[in-house]
Amino acid sequence: MHSLETQRRPRCRDLLLPLLLTLLLAVSGCTARPGISADEAPHHPVTLRVPQQFPTIQRAVDVARSGDLVLVSSGVYRESVTISTPRVTLRGVSRSGTVIDGQFQRSNGITVTGAGSVVEDLTVRGELANGVLFTGVTDADLQTRGAGGEAYDPLDTVKFPPLQGFRASYVTSYDNALYGIYAFDASQGVIEHSYASGQADSGIYVGQCRPCQTLVHDDTVEHNAVGVEITNASQGLTVLGNHISHNRVGLTVDSNNLEALGPQHEALIVGNVISDNNDAQSPEQADGGFGIGVGVGGGTRDLFERNLVTGNQAVGIVLSDIQGYPVGGVTVRDNRVAGNGADLVLATVGTRGNCFVDNGEATTSPAHLASLARCGAANQPLAAPGTVPAVQAPPGVSFEQLPAPPAQPQMPQAATASARPAVGLPGRVETDGYPLPTG
Repeated sequence: MHSLETQRRPRCRDLLLPLLLTLLLAVSGCTARPGISADEAPHHPVTLRVPQQFPTIQRAVDVARSGDLVLVSSGVYRESVTISTPRVTLRGVSRSGTVIDGQFQRSNGITVTGAGSVVEDLTVRGELANGVLFTGVTDADLQTRGAGGEAYDPLDTVKFPPLQGFRASYVTSYDNALYGIYAFDASQGVIEHSYASGQADSGIYVGQCRPCQTLVHDDTVEHNAVGVEITNASQGLTVLGNHISHNRVGLTVDSNNLEALGPQHEALIVGNVISDNNDAQSPEQADGGFGIGVGVGGGTRDLFERNLVTGNQAVGIVLSDIQGYPVGGVTVRDNRVAGNGADLVLATVGTRGNCFVDNGEATTSPAHLASLARCGAANQPLAAPGTVPAVQAPPGVSFEQLPAPPAQPQMPQAATASARPAVGLPGRVETDGYPLPTG
């Protein structure tokens, strides 16, 4: 009979087997689940604080893992930031106080190529290209050229598949040489509660995506060359409840040979205020447009509904062909279009399925446009295309010289809220809650 002490004494085999297993796991790099790398091991999200723990935003972003929050205190940060890790949230504790300043020396303030990543509650200013760029373009040289356009004509969408998942919330972007908030070669995203002013091109730009599955809502864009620009962005794109006012041009929806995936089609533009886009104290765009509320160039099967379009000196809404792309199948209905130089213009020689219905007492060119371009009617040749009244565009102002905007609404609980990666966006988009604006 063995004593209790003898019964409890471990045998050599009992000691060696766990030790050998531990050594094997360490050598092989495996975790408890075979086939899972250390990088894929479960990670409990943490908050990385700037400058308390990291001297720069980029240093914190480089350390961040998927699900982490990089929380940036108030201050001016003179750096460019690139987020390539998926599902990282970059947030300022103060929208107007946390500032990334390009000093008119750097190309992009924040570049996001990590799927599902988020930028929120901060300000970006003074960049030589873009304030915030969301893109699947991972070539740094192409990013510095704007991630689109004639620098590579057009982009190779196989080499650079679109970024899947992005979000900009409560972002202020001002006085940048190209775009304020730019989503190019990116899908499944949201741009919301943001403000853009003083851009030498567009305040918000969504380009080259199909399907886009992107929502641009409750934003304010003013004092830009163009307020919101949509180019070759199709299917599942919704522009909802925005204030697009006091730019040189309010909203453009275009097809373009400089980008892939043309023609642009099937965008939904609902419940927006598009007014008084005659701002002389704004940067001048290369095309020289001025006094235009909405310009649709070569767009197809788009829907404009319940928008207030008023006070634009040249034209409220104009549909035209561009770069070999005919405009067609665009529906303009239930809007209030009034007090513009011309309210509704179809600047082509056939109706081509474009239709205008229930837009109040809007003036039209050609005359009687509502009866000529009826929804569901066959193409009807027109005696002449409609025309836009000529408006002399005043000289533009340098984007470097526009004043800083007023403080914008702060993200609720920015200092304490948990990170919400941009996954499953935009979700179901409900437009019924956005009636025709009254003013």
